[in-house]
Amino acid sequence: MENIDNIKETDLTSLPENAFRELGADEEFRPIMHPARETREVTPYSVGLGLLLAIIFSAAAAYLGLRVGQVFEAAIPIAIIAVGLSQALGKKDPLGQNVIIQSIGACSGVIVAGAIFTLPALYILQGTHPEITVDFLQIFLSSLLGGILGILFFIPFRKYFVKDMHGKYPFPEATATAQVLVSAQAKGSGSQAKTLVIASLIGGVYDYIVDTFGWWAGTISTTACSWGAAIADKFKVVMSCNTGAALLGLGYIVGLKYAFIIFAGSVFVWWVLIPLAAYVNPAEFGAMPTQEIFSDYARLIGIGGIAMAGIIGIIKSWPIITQAVGLAAREFKGGAAAAEKPVRWQTDLSMKSVIAYMVLALAVTFVFFWIGVIGSLWQAAIAWLVVTVIAFLFTTVAANAIAIVGSNPVSGMTLMTLIVASAIFVGIGLSGTDGIVAAMVIGGVVCTALSMAGGFVTDLKIGYWLGSTPRKQETWKFLGTLVSAATVGGVILLLNQVYGFYVTPEHPDPLVAPQANAMAKVIEPMMMGGQTPWVLYFCGAVLALLLNWLGVPALAFCLGMFIPLSLNTPLLVGGAIAWFVQNSTKDKALSAARHDRGTLISSGLIAGGALFGVFAALTKFFGFEYVSPLGADLTQTLGCVMYAALIAYLWWSSCRAKRLA
Repeated sequence: MENIDNIKETDLTSLPENAFRELGADEEFRPIMHPARETREVTPYSVGLGLLLAIIFSAAAAYLGLRVGQVFEAAIPIAIIAVGLSQALGKKDPLGQNVIIQSIGACSGVIVAGAIFTLPALYILQGTHPEITVDFLQIFLSSLLGGILGILFFIPFRKYFVKDMHGKYPFPEATATAQVLVSAQAKGSGSQAKTLVIASLIGGVYDYIVDTFGWWAGTISTTACSWGAAIADKFKVVMSCNTGAALLGLGYIVGLKYAFIIFAGSVFVWWVLIPLAAYVNPAEFGAMPTQEIFSDYARLIGIGGIAMAGIIGIIKSWPIITQAVGLAAREFKGGAAAAEKPVRWQTDLSMKSVIAYMVLALAVTFVFFWIGVIGSLWQAAIAWLVVTVIAFLFTTVAANAIAIVGSNPVSGMTLMTLIVASAIFVGIGLSGTDGIVAAMVIGGVVCTALSMAGGFVTDLKIGYWLGSTPRKQETWKFLGTLVSAATVGGVILLLNQVYGFYVTPEHPDPLVAPQANAMAKVIEPMMMGGQTPWVLYFCGAVLALLLNWLGVPALAFCLGMFIPLSLNTPLLVGGAIAWFVQNSTKDKALSAARHDRGTLISSGLIAGGALFGVFAALTKFFGFEYVSPLGADLTQTLGCVMYAALIAYLWWSSCRAKRLA
């Protein structure tokens, strides 16, 4: 094996060509920063800026997610800010510090998702059950403990997902974020930085115009024309595609294989299950809009499929789980003390520390459930056991989903967790409003843990590509979690006082909170003696088993069933472009160069779409409303034209790459 100490730090100013593919038998991956030498990572600047951005983006994400109903990922905008500030301040060798800034700041997005998907449901249910109470400490501890458990549960799996599975997963969000961070390394007018900036501006301005002005349709659909509407009304068959730049870039990075499987899941729901339901039971479904059939019925089959796919994934990953647990046990006993010390680039927190922190976090979680939520010792013990088992086992599922498609089905997994937990609670006598509070707070812990596990695999994959120290990322992630949880708790309480979560004379225009409303809608009847659609969940579970038997990736397929068709179609379009670019010439080296340039451009489209998406949400929030004078037919036509132009740009610019020497 080549001595990595001989690698010059100036060898790499961009990601190596083998960063995104599987390695050969004797091939090694070398990150940009020197794998063995110490580099500037944790500094007052990087930690301070990371915490500041965590506070800002936690408040912004919670505010916009609850008020506007739009949740955005903070990782890419934070990476863009980190790069821009490091260049403006003239920082020398800023890459290591920028990774820490991004890793700490990205806590905001995952903590916000875990909190606002579940905990506001308690405020929503106060409208019909005023005896329900919720305070800052419950929100804060639910988010904090869930985030900490997500970090600790994932650390033993880092090497498997990040290192051992190198090149086997596309990691779309990590790819885009890493390309943004690397852009600060490249110099010159013809550099990757220039390509990334141009693509970011094109994608950002494109998406901003669509979201803010509506000059062309953000989603093109067959229902927009008379014949399509007639087909949808009679046969319940719809075809739709989001025309956003960010989703097109995401599809390119995901690739054709997984994009096709995800799209197939959507097609199965929208072109088979929904029309079949209307045909078999026209009295109930005949007059119901397709979107309502999807949300209230068909999507629940996808949730059951995701849950079963998760169980299948856990069974398949069981050797990895037992290996990680075994390694932790051996190191805790001192059996791994004589093992060869890994280089800086592959150094995690010691398993002794991880286990000690895990025991402490689980003990605090149990006390929180017992004293702060439930009150009964034995019921708290059962709730604690449910959280521990589900959060730990589904950690690998969340990481798999992020690695494949860049989208964590945390809401689906949390909903299934709430259903299972609620059924258990009812069985042990914990029902009514007390059961609702227990289920939602406990669901918040699980939701945040799974959200953190999915987000953390992105951070650690970025660090792997760039050469950061995992131990430092893992250590400072806790502080980012603490700050984000406190910020989110304060923002939720403030928004409840100012806007409310249900209609009252004081709050005639309450917060949207769509995910929390969905959670409340499902859990309330279970706890208050209503009906639960177990048959739909069971059908999804059986489908996942059949898919696994046929060799089809069940999680990707069921993700397609859960995510709307309009968001899955552009994944297929982007994946098809990637395939055609990669097979655009018989010269393999030239095709590889073109595909890599397309990955860089797609990363720019994602980054621009994410950043300008925040601007668009803020524009709407501050009261700017623009009604396009163009009719629906014209905006649909323009949507097709502009989307075709965007596809042409991605293809043309990708094929401008030159053959690598």
